[in-house]
Amino acid sequence: MRVVLDECLPKRLTRELAGHEASTVQQMGWSGISNGNLLSLISGHFDAFITVDSNLAWQHNLSTLPVAVVVLRSPSNRIEDLRPLLPGLLAALAGLKPGELRVVGG
Repeated sequence: MRVVLDECLPKRLTRELAGHEASTVQQMGWSGISNGNLLSLISGHFDAFITVDSNLAWQHNLSTLPVAVVVLRSPSNRIEDLRPLLPGLLAALAGLKPGELRVVGG
């Protein structure tokens, strides 16, 4: 699956997503772009968008997008806090469909 990490997530997380083609918003040159425009840019290039922004689901109609969204709920966006969520994230990525929202973590 082709995934892109939101700019608030550490780049090192891409190396943790074995079996997936992972990039970051920064690597794509999309830093600073608002979420609505970012989701439009992601469509067609990626299958899933990974973020810690839990407000995204309330701000946009994700069900109409050709990309899935995974929201990570973590105490912080530090790699040490995100690593425990990796099994759940990898499981979520395995079954995602376009327009779907999955929340991983508590």
